[in-house]
Amino acid sequence: MKDDYRTFYGFSKVPFRTDIKEKDILETLELIEVKQRFEYVIGLGAIGLVTGEVGSGKTTALRYALGKLHPSEYRSLYITASSGPIMELYRQFVDVLDIHLVRNSKTVLIKAIKKEIVDVVREKKMKIVMVIDEASLLRLEVLAELHTICQFEKDSKPWLPIILAGQNNLMDKLSYRDSWPLASRVVAKSHLQGVNRQDMETYLQHHLGLCGIDRMLFDKTAITAIHQGSGGLFRKANHLARGALIAAAADQSQMVKAEHVRLAATEIL
Repeated sequence: MKDDYRTFYGFSKVPFRTDIKEKDILETLELIEVKQRFEYVIGLGAIGLVTGEVGSGKTTALRYALGKLHPSEYRSLYITASSGPIMELYRQFVDVLDIHLVRNSKTVLIKAIKKEIVDVVREKKMKIVMVIDEASLLRLEVLAELHTICQFEKDSKPWLPIILAGQNNLMDKLSYRDSWPLASRVVAKSHLQGVNRQDMETYLQHHLGLCGIDRMLFDKTAITAIHQGSGGLFRKANHLARGALIAAAADQSQMVKAEHVRLAATEIL
């Protein structure tokens, strides 16, 4: 689709994108609570969970919380999980730790990972936090073994806190008996849900402002339609809002209405 709507409304850039700067993320009560639990987990060197439906803002919450950690004190590691075996996850660990190995047996990988973490903590005097996004994709056998990578000096040193983020079925996977050693290390949980209508209106206005628009372009019926159509989930709300703006501009309408949101809804799943 053309960008004519940007000219029509005077947008300085494409609105309702997910790749906004950390400083531009709308600070909500939920994000603050995620950050607080995040810091609690790191302080204990334990494991925390961030769960929610697809598009509920889990990755944004992780970006927000990680962005609050001072880079001189913390080394944050971010991995997007897959449904592969544990060796694949260990290789991802090695990659984000910037470790170069000739051999890649499990023993070698684990030894190299733990050595790097010990060096960071002891020599560089920094704290490490590992974030595994899309953790609901992890196999049960991976969850059954993952806790071993957190064990240092006979499990007496909590040097590798881990944040697991994923869809709601992550909780189900952690309830299996084989996952109990990992689940027993969980000390905090955050669950992100769809926002209410008022918060959705605040969200829409915030993103308009990021693009140089200081007025509300969505009328009350459009806001309600976006809220209902998205289930309060930000990712789908972004698609509906942008699509509705395109439809309204094509209609030469200065205000986006519910009918424009309905048109946008026909274009997305």
